Amino acid sequence: MLKFLRGEILLLQAVPAALVAYLFEHAVMEAGQVFALMAAAVLIVSIASASMRVAHHAEILAAKAGEPYGTMILTLSAVLVEVLILVIMMQQTQQPTLVRDTIYSAVMLDINGILGLAALLGGLKHGEQPYNDDSGRTYSVMILTAMGISMIVPDFVPKESWHYYSAFTIVAMLALYAVFLKMQVGQHSYFFSYRYPKMRAGAEQSAADAEEHGPTALSVGVILAGVAVIGLLAEFMSAFLSDGLEGTGAPLALTAILVAAIAAGPEILTALRAALKNRMQAVVNIALGASLSTVILTVPVVEAIALFTGQPFTMAMTPVQITMVAITLVAAAINVSDGETNAIEGMTHFVLFATFIMLSFLGL
Repeated sequence: MLKFLRGEILLLQAVPAALVAYLFEHAVMEAGQVFALMAAAVLIVSIASASMRVAHHAEILAAKAGEPYGTMILTLSAVLVEVLILVIMMQQTQQPTLVRDTIYSAVMLDINGILGLAALLGGLKHGEQPYNDDSGRTYSVMILTAMGISMIVPDFVPKESWHYYSAFTIVAMLALYAVFLKMQVGQHSYFFSYRYPKMRAGAEQSAADAEEHGPTALSVGVILAGVAVIGLLAEFMSAFLSDGLEGTGAPLALTAILVAAIAAGPEILTALRAALKNRMQAVVNIALGASLSTVILTVPVVEAIALFTGQPFTMAMTPVQITMVAITLVAAAINVSDGETNAIEGMTHFVLFATFIMLSFLGL
């Protein structure tokens, strides 16, 4: 038991952090914006550390389940954390574009950041890295469809009819995900897997190592506990961050990028490890799968909240965001069409990610 507790120190630290935040919340607020921002920074580190342990246990489940179930578990756990933080922050901020900007930031981070950096580093080390091109094409067309329906078309919907289209969007996203999930775990599961003959022994060793971490129920329990404590910390972090940034003139997208980065942090490390081990299929599943899951699962939740409260969110992307998404998806469709990645393809996406960061700092 003591060994287990030592191993979960990154998650356990979140409990006293939440207690301290609860006890001193009002004192921090009254101390001024600087103290509020410092407290928010401490809680961001605490949330990121706890999410690392959530991702670690998701990886254990992933190793036990194998592909494509493994990366599906990992991406769903990250999206769950992101949606939880996002819903809590929506209650603390008056920023109507927070949901839109967070989804946009997550797609930029997942496709251009994770896939770009992993393909760049993996390509520099291994040259061309193979994977199943069926997965890339499937992910790309579904991401394009989901973002088009939920984040481009709403710009043309009359304001008086928003609730009808919100209800339609919920049904459309759930229908898309239901069919995709049936494909991913059913008759087309081979779309999302790739055989690495020379790595079979390594895969067996990974599965054996996963078994040493205890029963599956333990990992599931830690993930659920981690998500709960992350949600509690996110509530305090959101309050401190909103108070600290008020009146500073900071870009509105900063909060959205922060939410996306916290959720994607563990995925980035997992994808980089996979790329350096020449396992590009796992990288494609993580990067594109996380993008799809973010859009297709976050939208129904926030649209349901909008219908319940009677207050719509701004979901239509700006012209700059539409342009960046279009360039990203076109580049991804071209790069993932041949079943191999290389450093040049990785660099193109990473430059797009740098462009996204620059545009965000410029307030675009």
